[in-house]
Amino acid sequence: MSNQPMSNPQTIVQTNKVEVLAKEVINHPDGRVELASQSLISDSPLYNHDLAPVALSERKWTTYNYAALWMGMSANIPTYMLASGLIASGMNWWQALFTILLGNMIVLIPILLNSHPGTKYGIPFPVFARASYGTYGSNLPAIMRALAACGWFGIQAWIGGQALYTLVTAVMPGFPTMLGAPIDGHAPSEWICFAAFWGLNIFVIYNGMDLVRKVAGFAAPFVFGMTGLLVYWAITNAHGLGNILHDAGKFHTVAEFMPIFVPSLTAMIGFWATLSLNMPDFTRFGESQRGQMIGQVVALPSAMTVYSLMGVVITSAAVVIYPHMKMSELWDPIKLIGQFKDPVIVAIAMFTVVVATLSVNIAANVVSPANDFANAFPRWISFKRGGLITGILGLFLQPWKLLADPSGYIFTWLLGYSGGLGSIAGVLIADYWVINQKDLVLPDLYRTKGAYTFNNGWNWRAVTATLLGCGIAWGGVVIPALKPLFEYGWFVGFIVSFVSYYILMKLVPLTPTVGYGQLATSEIPVAVDGEN
Repeated sequence: MSNQPMSNPQTIVQTNKVEVLAKEVINHPDGRVELASQSLISDSPLYNHDLAPVALSERKWTTYNYAALWMGMSANIPTYMLASGLIASGMNWWQALFTILLGNMIVLIPILLNSHPGTKYGIPFPVFARASYGTYGSNLPAIMRALAACGWFGIQAWIGGQALYTLVTAVMPGFPTMLGAPIDGHAPSEWICFAAFWGLNIFVIYNGMDLVRKVAGFAAPFVFGMTGLLVYWAITNAHGLGNILHDAGKFHTVAEFMPIFVPSLTAMIGFWATLSLNMPDFTRFGESQRGQMIGQVVALPSAMTVYSLMGVVITSAAVVIYPHMKMSELWDPIKLIGQFKDPVIVAIAMFTVVVATLSVNIAANVVSPANDFANAFPRWISFKRGGLITGILGLFLQPWKLLADPSGYIFTWLLGYSGGLGSIAGVLIADYWVINQKDLVLPDLYRTKGAYTFNNGWNWRAVTATLLGCGIAWGGVVIPALKPLFEYGWFVGFIVSFVSYYILMKLVPLTPTVGYGQLATSEIPVAVDGEN
């Protein structure tokens, strides 16, 4: 009988599995991973070119690109008007800005956490969601996120259309009545401008992500610079900063302030709750983890706060300059600019609004849902077709009604969906950072049979955790006793889903799977007692 140790067949198969994984992917010294060949997954029904991992040679976004992206997305009319809803609720100007700053510093945390897998693996958000929800279950968070983006797309498209309308009216004074009586409260020419701006968005998305990057890179410094000139104009013509900056507000104690502060803070988080999920759609193009992190940390909180401050200063001064205008109109920069008499100045100002709105709409509200819809039917829906679907759905949400009331915009729209998106974020972060410890099997994200097949492509634990988060976060809508939970919507959704997902994964664990550096046993036969 030989004294040599007998080989364990399980160990041999495990070793072979690691060797196969090592051949399928390339692990780079900086921690980024790419497929050795797209042919490994190109025949899968879960694959299309737009969802495929980005090759390392094509990951070209630098720190500036991410900083410019956030500056461009922050410099838009809803940001400008954010403080208006808070001040209308009784806050003074610095309380409003503090709420905006703190909300953006908080939402930056899940944004950075969910940005990491995009840069490491070169994958978009819906593919990243396959790791936790399953190869088909990922459609649940993807569609939830996409529908929120469709609403935002409609809002920004309406704002851009209004800017075009004001621009054309400055050049052609008879334009508002040129096409007849109003339709649903708006002139036919307004609807035409809305349709034109809508079409411009679709045109850009049909020309790909490189054009999106270039638009953002141009828009950021241009829009901030032009808004800075408007601040100078307002202060000069008002001979000071106006009255809003001296208004003490309605809340003079913490006890008075907190009931309005909490839902307002949740709404501020809700403003970018969508991007807290789908930043992999952008960080997949990043040159490095450090570059994308620095760009986002530097730009997001500062850009949002500064642009909101610009809106406060301009409006405060405008109260002095145009005392005949209603306060709701003074907060709207498009209506404010409409008071200018020089058509050249109006045209330049409206061009700035168009650029700003186009930049944020494409980056924040079309890129992600285009990928999300493509994820549902990869073989039939491309990135371009997904963008078109986004645009069409954005029309049905009637953005002109969402924007009619600034307080309703903040406390109904933003607050409402933040709880749902927080529930998704909780699952994604718990799975990637705690359960899988940043380690994914890249090829299996695109395979119908692999580490993320779970139960017929669905991980019921993730779905259950998400529904629990949504149910508790939204419970206050129908159950008065739970209203405080609704006001904390994003926080409640995130915490409930994070904790429940972690508990379910521990109580009902999956068959161990693997990433690089671990072994997966999901496809590995276990040796029977007596075999050697």
